[in-house]
Amino acid sequence: QLQLVESGGGLVQPGSSLRLSCVASGSTVDLYQIGWFRQAPGKEREPVSCINTNDGTTYYADSVQGRFTISRDNTKNTVHLQMNSLKPEDTAHYYCAANCPVLRLSYMTKRYKIDYWGQGTPVTVAS
Repeated sequence: QLQLVESGGGLVQPGSSLRLSCVASGSTVDLYQIGWFRQAPGKEREPVSCINTNDGTTYYADSVQGRFTISRDNTKNTVHLQMNSLKPEDTAHYYCAANCPVLRLSYMTKRYKIDYWGQGTPVTVAS
């Protein structure tokens, strides 16, 4: 059983940065592909980014490509999401997820299954 705990969310102004962290316990993070989804009020949960914690292969949603960077620290069982140039439309609850795919086609066809979710951390981008 894998437990995921997120931290780092908050209220920031447009153009600011935040770094989210996801700490895994109960297993080692290098056994999973770990990533982030987000859900804004009234909207469906959507993928943001995912990383293969073994070879570092990454996936980014088009909406965050070039602004967000996902990274892993396997020694600390932690995955980070560095979010730069934040926009109001980035406002959402951000969830850490295990066994997300890194292939874009998987998201396009919705052929994937998340095995574990964290509880989420809120991110609000407003002036």
